[in-house]
Amino acid sequence: MGLISAAYGLGLSCKKWYYRTPKRLPAGVISIGNLTLGGTGKTPAVISVAQEAKNRGLSVCILTRGYRGRTMNITFVSRGSGPLLSPAEAGDEACLMAEALEGVPIVKGKDRYEAGLFALDNLKTKPLFILDDGFQHWKLFRDADVLLIDATNPFGNGKLFPEGRLREPLSAMNRAHIIVITKSDMAQEGSVASITRTVRQYNQDAPLFTSSHRAAGLVTARGESMPADSLQSKSIYAFCGIANPASFTSTLTYAGAAVRGLRAFRDHYIYTQKDIDEIISDAAGMEIITTEKDLVKLKNLDIPENLRALKVAFSVNGEFYDSLFTLVSL
Repeated sequence: MGLISAAYGLGLSCKKWYYRTPKRLPAGVISIGNLTLGGTGKTPAVISVAQEAKNRGLSVCILTRGYRGRTMNITFVSRGSGPLLSPAEAGDEACLMAEALEGVPIVKGKDRYEAGLFALDNLKTKPLFILDDGFQHWKLFRDADVLLIDATNPFGNGKLFPEGRLREPLSAMNRAHIIVITKSDMAQEGSVASITRTVRQYNQDAPLFTSSHRAAGLVTARGESMPADSLQSKSIYAFCGIANPASFTSTLTYAGAAVRGLRAFRDHYIYTQKDIDEIISDAAGMEIITTEKDLVKLKNLDIPENLRALKVAFSVNGEFYDSLFTLVSL
C-alpha cells in the first residue's frame, strides 16, 4: 500500500474510533451504501426501497448529503412533490430522487443526524429514514446497513483510495446486515460466485441477494414516458456523466438497442450548451439517450426532441424487502 492510501486508511480508522458511539434518531433508519467509489447503483436502490416502504404503508424520508450540491445548510430538496432546489444546489442524484418519488420528502445535509432532527421538526409524521450513500456515515445509528456490490467491478484493484476504488478495506463488509450484488445480469460467468466467496470470508451471516438494473422505460425532459421496448433495434447515440458508463451501455444493449456511439463525461459532469451541440452533431440523426441523472441537469439547455433518458429499475427478489423491513424498529 502506498503512503497516501496508508494515510487515507489511518484517517478512516481515526474517524471510526471518533464515532464509535453513534447517535440515535427516535425513528427507524436504513442505510444504503457501498465500499467503492460510485457505480454500484445506489440511487435506483434507494428509490426502490423508498417505494416499497410506501407500498407497505410506511411514511418515508430520505436523508442525503447531496453530493456536489452547493447548498450547505440543512434543507428540503423535496417535500414530496418534486424538487425545490436545482441540481447545482442539491446535487444531481438528490434531484433525481425528488423527481422519481412522489410523497417522499428528501432532506439534504452533510450531518445526517442533524438532518434527521430537522426532518422530525418539520414533518407531520415520524418517518422511516433512508440514508442515501450511508455506509461510511458512522455518526448516525442505523437499524439496517445494506451494502451494494457491483458485479461488473466489485472491488476495483483491491486497493484503498486514491490508489484504488475502495473507500474502506474489504473487512468492512462485516458491518453489513444485508448484502446485494447488483448488476448480476451483466456480470461475466462465475463472477457472482467469486464475489460470494469473497463476501463470505468477511461476513458469514448477512443475507445475500442478487439484483439487476433493468431498463424500465424512457422519459423526456417534459416528463413524457415511452416503454423500454421502443429501443428495440434502434440505432442509439449515448452519452452520460456517471461513474460506470459501461453499465449504462450494457443496459441499453440488453434492452435491444444498437449503441453506435458513446460519449462519456466524468461523474457528476455539468453540461454546457456547447456539449449538447457537439452531441447533436456526433449523433447524426440517431436517437440520443442519456441517464436520468444526467437529464435533470439538461433542462435549462436547448436540447433536441430526440433526446431521452433511460429509466433504470432496481430489480431484486421480494425476500430482500422482507428481510430488510424485519430489521427496522418502527
